[in-house]
Amino acid sequence: MRIENTIIISLFLILSSIKLFGQEPSGILGEPVVNIDFNRGSTIFGPSIGNLTTYKYIADTPNDGEYAIAKNTIGMYTEFDVWHQITNHTPNDPDGYMMIANASIDPGIVYQTSLPSLCPGTTYKFAAWILNLFNQVGLQPNITFQIETKTGEILKAYSTSHIPNEPTPRWLNYATTFRVGNETDLVLKIINYGRGGSGNDIAIDDITFTPYIPIVSQKINDKVETIAYLCEDAGGSYQLEANVSPNYYINPKYQWQTNTGSGWSNIIGAEKISYTATFTNPKPGTYQYRLIAAEAGNINTDACRTISAPFSIIVNTKAKAQNSGTVCIGQTIQLFAAVADSYKWIGPGYSSTDKDPILVNATKEMAGDYILMATKNGCLTSDTTTVLVVDPVSIITNVSKVTICEGNSVELIASGGTSYQWSPTEGLSDPYSSQPIASPKNNTIYRVMVSNGSCTEYADVNVLVNKIPIVSIGNDVKIVAGQSTKLTGKITGDYQYFHWTPSNYLDDPESLTPTATPPTDIKYTLTAGFQNGCAVGSDDVAIEVLPKIIVPNSFSPNGDGINDTWNIEGAKSFPQVTVKILNRNGQLVFESKGPFKPWDGKLNGKDLPSAVYYYSIHFNNNFQALSGWINLLL
Repeated sequence: MRIENTIIISLFLILSSIKLFGQEPSGILGEPVVNIDFNRGSTIFGPSIGNLTTYKYIADTPNDGEYAIAKNTIGMYTEFDVWHQITNHTPNDPDGYMMIANASIDPGIVYQTSLPSLCPGTTYKFAAWILNLFNQVGLQPNITFQIETKTGEILKAYSTSHIPNEPTPRWLNYATTFRVGNETDLVLKIINYGRGGSGNDIAIDDITFTPYIPIVSQKINDKVETIAYLCEDAGGSYQLEANVSPNYYINPKYQWQTNTGSGWSNIIGAEKISYTATFTNPKPGTYQYRLIAAEAGNINTDACRTISAPFSIIVNTKAKAQNSGTVCIGQTIQLFAAVADSYKWIGPGYSSTDKDPILVNATKEMAGDYILMATKNGCLTSDTTTVLVVDPVSIITNVSKVTICEGNSVELIASGGTSYQWSPTEGLSDPYSSQPIASPKNNTIYRVMVSNGSCTEYADVNVLVNKIPIVSIGNDVKIVAGQSTKLTGKITGDYQYFHWTPSNYLDDPESLTPTATPPTDIKYTLTAGFQNGCAVGSDDVAIEVLPKIIVPNSFSPNGDGINDTWNIEGAKSFPQVTVKILNRNGQLVFESKGPFKPWDGKLNGKDLPSAVYYYSIHFNNNFQALSGWINLLL
């Protein structure tokens, strides 16, 4: 584009050198087989298209003879306000590119590309979207589309005529049709025969080639339909017919195929527009057929042939009646039918039109045959199911509650059915036996499920385990004659009785914590257990009774042989005795450790004066220390 005035030289296209095909297309448009949309990307400008144009590539605003691959024209020639500010043609594709071409001073090929192989004998629609970018009075684009063979033969040429300059941008779709001959490798050329200058600037996008496909009308037994129904195990013949648009193919070829669930395969010899499908006692299912049509040389090329919609011969399943199985009196009967269009159940004093009816509170009178009559796609068939109603299970067990000793077993017996299952399984010899041996370690409620093959009931047996109680009293003790000690008996676990042996010298033999005052050494045993002869638990404690301790409170060490030493009766029974004697000033005047030694009233071999002295005596940890005073008399 040039803003300054230019001299416009018109070039005339000599149409006599172009072969035009004016045949009207037969059929309907299919899906595009070629779609040139210049791709898409994350940047504003896309890459060069190379030798597909005689224009020069620029990733910016193109000048005369230049082109850009861009998402939009925002900012291009805004300083002169002569270009529309647009985005690419494709809706909902913000990343899509278009070709922006600024006409060259010398006319040339705006775009040229080789097409993928098209189908011979097939009519295609060519279409492209073009927008005149120039919004002022100026040169108007006039674009010619040429479809050629690779040898240069022009199959079709089509001109847009002058595309007007408009104040509002408008994408225009230009389209034409052409028929492919035997040469299928073609070239598309988009030529701008006008000169560049003030105007003649375009955007191009979404160039497509779309085949016309023939219209196929289909009939079964001369009726316009593609589905027919047949009853299971019945017979029938169906005349299938698929007519292709007249004159679409010059030399048509036909092939019927069938599909029984594992894919389409050719039917040998079925090469006419009609085919007769014959059924003798068919199995339920959907049997499909279709016709393939093409030019004779294209019948094996998927992209170049027409396939009819499938014909479906549906073989309906016969009525099928079922029930939920044998039921017990009082339970629920459930009837089931295969899917159909309508249902009719007839049974003992019963009828229903539901598909899967439910009969509650079964009785013996409800047992018997139930007939189902079902209609599906015009097929009326029937089937019968037999309902059995039996008496419920009546469980009998030998015990409902039983007590055993720890470590013992008990036989559990259940009857009333044909199969048994006990739970939990811990401690059972055989959980599937009607008479398992139970040896639980703890109290356990065993539940037995009893079945007669149809009905099921449950019963519980509670097995209580008398576990050996754990008895403890404590450590052996020592007391001084005349003293008492409290026994601390403890029993862990269940028990029915306990007793002390012997019960002598106990203030309360029926207490777990009696007080004992034995005069001599003795062993007490605490026993706990059950009245049924289970093993008992016991523990014992020994009480050692030491001689009575007598501490004199005076003595006279005057050598008369009477009461000359301070002696403690019974102290010799203790191997380790600590004795300390202090005067009234707190001074230690006598100390003895180990076997008791009587005190002679001396300190360092010398007589102490008559006075009151103070003592402390520690026999062992089992006895409380003794303290008091002594009156030494001379």
